[in-house]
Amino acid sequence: MSAMALTREQAEQAVERLRAYGQPQRLMILSHLQAGELTVGGIDAATGIGQPALSQQLAELRRAGLVATRRVSKQVFYRLADVSVAHCVRSIETQFGGAEAAPEPEGPAADTRGAGRPPQKGAAMFARVIREGSR
Repeated sequence: MSAMALTREQAEQAVERLRAYGQPQRLMILSHLQAGELTVGGIDAATGIGQPALSQQLAELRRAGLVATRRVSKQVFYRLADVSVAHCVRSIETQFGGAEAAPEPEGPAADTRGAGRPPQKGAAMFARVIREGSR
């Protein structure tokens, strides 16, 4: 069991938010926005999505609270809404997009059973508790 189990309401909110990430064009937009703020034209050039689909996907991202905007004259600039969005996009890229994962922790906390063997797909992994003086 995890340190904090979700309530039904929390799980439903999480699923609703994750749906916004679960559309290829929206995920591409979010991925490009990790580098910083972009105009609509910049997003179009980076992703190749084109109008009107780009406007529709940006509207969905705004509704979901995943992007924030600022207007300068006629230009609208988009950025990730907060650091939690960046963390989620980076996690998705790491799991599915071939991005490099964060380095593995070192030291006693990283010592696990079966070290050196890759985990089998679908296999459970358990931590080994090491008490001081029991090494």
